[in-house]
Amino acid sequence: MKVALHVGQLFQPVPGGIGRYVYELFRALRADGTDVVPFAAGNPTGRLLHELPGFVPLGWPDAPVRYEVWHRARRPLVKIAADVLHAPSLAVPPTRLPLVVTVNDVAFLHHPEAFTKRGLDFHRRGLALAHRHADVVVSPSEFTRQELISEGFDADAVTVAHHGVTLAYEPDAMTIDGHLRRLGVKSPFVLAVGTIEPRKNLPILVAALERTRHAHPNVTLVVAGPRGWLDVEGLERSWVHELGTVDEAALDALYRRATLYAMPSRYEGFGLPVLEAMARSCPVIAADAASLPEVVGDAGLLVPPGSVTEWADGIDLLLADPDARRALAERGLARATHFSWSTSAERHRAAYSDAMNRADGRA
Repeated sequence: MKVALHVGQLFQPVPGGIGRYVYELFRALRADGTDVVPFAAGNPTGRLLHELPGFVPLGWPDAPVRYEVWHRARRPLVKIAADVLHAPSLAVPPTRLPLVVTVNDVAFLHHPEAFTKRGLDFHRRGLALAHRHADVVVSPSEFTRQELISEGFDADAVTVAHHGVTLAYEPDAMTIDGHLRRLGVKSPFVLAVGTIEPRKNLPILVAALERTRHAHPNVTLVVAGPRGWLDVEGLERSWVHELGTVDEAALDALYRRATLYAMPSRYEGFGLPVLEAMARSCPVIAADAASLPEVVGDAGLLVPPGSVTEWADGIDLLLADPDARRALAERGLARATHFSWSTSAERHRAAYSDAMNRADGRA
């Protein structure tokens, strides 16, 4: 089986969670022997040049112009010698190959205020094209699958492939401490990871920590991730440290040294950072919303996303009780072992085979 995989998200200024998904899926598919042809408009440089063997450049126009033309005119046709084409986001290419589209979430339907007008138009058109043209749709969670079925997608054509986590090694304490010194981060700290945009609900976390700091004045909030779209106000505190994008080794160190990891998002299609935190024995507190309970299970503390009081109480409980943190860390590590990129790759290969069979049936 030869799979044409669109990797354009890796070339975006803010690749985000979808970029991580594309990168890890590409590696996992190749590791399991799948013949993957990465393609996109543009040319990889630096690290990507070496990590995308067999890359096929589409040439001009680059994204986002190409995506607009794909969506509005359904051209130019993507012609790659492969058995199936996979669009891992709602940038849906026109193709005559069997088509698999990943719908990572439909947050834009439920929280349109958290998107720009251009972003809303793009995602709505992409979802409509996925509904019309995809032979199989992949969702990262059962929650998202049910959302798609509610939007009229054929239940038999929507398959779940959870994201995974892979830890190549465990660095020594001196290496971890060196990364934190370089970043200017000191313990104790609460960690949040991801693109800073309205849906992530970070002002609630800041407000909760402001209350908690009366009892724990030394605790700070560390946010690792770039600024995304629309303004996010309420982060302007001396004890809130925005690090921007950090490299993988530094991010690993942050997870391992954080007192706890917090994800107050109002909506997530999966919530990969909570899994990455659990895999590094970092206790998790997360919103009891969307897909997060599916990922966290009983391995983290779940709190309503809109309640500053309950977030403050939950954070205070964990900061004050090392035994509670230790118990969550152990449960989180155990739960994280059930999510792997190799398993995700298996589920994707099954989706590719299903799409090919469905396309043959149509023919």
